[in-house]
Amino acid sequence: MIFNETCMQMKTRHKQDFPSPRTQRGVGLIEVLVAVLILGVGLLGIAAMQATALRNSQSSLERSQAVMQTYSILDAMRANVAVARIGGYNLTSMTCSQPDAGTLAANDLRAWIGSIKGSLNDSACGQINCGSQDCEISVQWDDSRAGSSDETNKDTHTVITRTRL
Repeated sequence: MIFNETCMQMKTRHKQDFPSPRTQRGVGLIEVLVAVLILGVGLLGIAAMQATALRNSQSSLERSQAVMQTYSILDAMRANVAVARIGGYNLTSMTCSQPDAGTLAANDLRAWIGSIKGSLNDSACGQINCGSQDCEISVQWDDSRAGSSDETNKDTHTVITRTRL
C-alpha cells in the first residue's frame, strides 16, 4: 500500500509541474518569429558589411592607380631629364584637361592626363612642379563613394609624390 500511495503522489506532482497543452498554445510560434527576426537583423548587418568592404576596396584600387600614374610620369620625365629639370613638364595648377600635343614633354603630359582619366575617372586632375632636382607630382580625383570622414574635402582625394630626378 505504501508503494501505491507513492505512485499516486508522483502522478499528481507530475501533472502539476507541467502545464497542460492548452496553456502553451502559440509559444512555439512566438519562438520562431523571434528567431526569424534575429536572423533578419543579422543578415542585414552582413549585407551592410559587404557594401562597406566593396566601397573601401574600390577606394583602395583608385589610390593604387593614382600612385602608379605618378610613377609613370616620373619615368617619362627621367627619360627626358634635361627638359624636366628646366620645367618643361610643369603644370603649375591642377590640370584636368589634356594639354595640346607638340613636343615630347607635351605629348607625355597629354598621354598622362588621358591615362589618369582612364584609370581613375573623368574628374581626375594632375599637377607637376619641378625644380632643378626635386619634383612634386599630385593626382586628385573624386572619391565620393568612399564616404570620407573629412568634412572639408569630402569628395576629393589627392596623392602627392615627392622625388628627385
